Amino acid sequence: MVAIDPEDLSRGARVDYLSAVERQTGWLQALIQRAIVAVAGAEPSEADGIYEGVDDAEREDISAALRMSGNSAQYKIDIARSLINTLPNTCSALATGEISPAHANVIARETAAAIREGLPKEAIERIEESAIAHAEFHTPAQVGNKVRTMLAQVAPKEFEEIVVRARETRKVSMYRESDGMATVVAILPAEDAQTVMSAIENFVIRANRRDEEARNHAAKAEIIRAAFIGRAPSTYENAKRKSGAGVSGAGVSGAGVSGEQIKMTPEEEAAFSNEYAPDLRTMDMKRADALSEIAGIAVSLSADEAKSHRRSVSVNVTIDLPTLLGLKENPGQLAGYGVLPAQIMRALAGEGKWRRFITDPNTGTLLDYGRDSYQPPQDLVDYLIARDRTCRFPGCRQSAARADIDHAEAWEDGGETSAANLGALCRRHHRMKTHGGWKLTSSEDGSCNWESPDGHRYFVPARPVLDAV
Repeated sequence: MVAIDPEDLSRGARVDYLSAVERQTGWLQALIQRAIVAVAGAEPSEADGIYEGVDDAEREDISAALRMSGNSAQYKIDIARSLINTLPNTCSALATGEISPAHANVIARETAAAIREGLPKEAIERIEESAIAHAEFHTPAQVGNKVRTMLAQVAPKEFEEIVVRARETRKVSMYRESDGMATVVAILPAEDAQTVMSAIENFVIRANRRDEEARNHAAKAEIIRAAFIGRAPSTYENAKRKSGAGVSGAGVSGAGVSGEQIKMTPEEEAAFSNEYAPDLRTMDMKRADALSEIAGIAVSLSADEAKSHRRSVSVNVTIDLPTLLGLKENPGQLAGYGVLPAQIMRALAGEGKWRRFITDPNTGTLLDYGRDSYQPPQDLVDYLIARDRTCRFPGCRQSAARADIDHAEAWEDGGETSAANLGALCRRHHRMKTHGGWKLTSSEDGSCNWESPDGHRYFVPARPVLDAV
């Protein structure tokens, strides 16, 4: 396969080559599933104490080794165990290239809950057989629908229990996308999702009505004003057309409007056109804007009550001074997301409250300073959140604003309350460090070294404030 250059093949043969390579990836993915189970174990580990959870150590081994988040590692573990332990036919079909890795993943994911509920082996085999056959001519999403339908038919009681229990998994998550965008995913019971969408739709409808009424009133006023201060007929006709007000030319003909009178300047024409320009947003764009506005209203009403690290709810942006002043066009950083262009950063910063941080001109990292008490003061907390931005465990992207401020060397063991010894750790990785056998060594610039219980070492570099994380 490696010796073949697809560019040398006919168009039909290239498609066959692509299919053959895809079958080879299935074989490789089957090996990966076995490797994951070998590391994580065939069954979930049991917590040794109140500070540990299921698969804590196994998940961190895989996430650190493969450079992925803990959630992604746990997902891979769950899929691998389902395929190896309870779906041997699916695993074999994957290894032989009958189904793609995406098909195998969706079969494992859709049957996982039923398997945990004790679905009989015969029912699992029946669903598995039907899904593999369906995969021959259908997409992974269609196979997922097939599995859910079969599950409801074959095991209605288990299906009902799964649906009831699934409601306990409701959550809202945010994922970074490219080009200054992000995805917010809400996993909700179906009726609650309908409520959210109805609220957004109603918000859009009310906004559309208000905007339309405002445009009509403003345009009517402009018609009258244009007539009586001697503006050009084109101005009057333009305003009348935009307003749809139905004002006749006879209604203002006595005002002495003529083509010889004062005309609008180009700047006035542009301002007038912008004021009465139609709303060109699509319905999807309006829904997205409505959700942001609804959330903004909620934040403004609860900002003083919902505080993280003693600060009210905020959106933090980082931008260098020359760019803020419009002298340069360097990109900035939106905390919790990443890089954004200068124009957007200046707009976000326009009404913000500012705190100054001084960075090393060579490395871009925040400069350090020490403290003498166990509880870090507010300015040091702000400094650490701005420096680390996320949890310092390899691959973890939990926001520092929602993380713990942790002493790398424990206070009881002589560790200082200083930027050199403090850093942001999410609660799970904080517990892993304190109770799970992981060791952390911190440096003054915010970089740190981790050592797993079995001796593997991982370095997390310092994070220049204008670099993505």
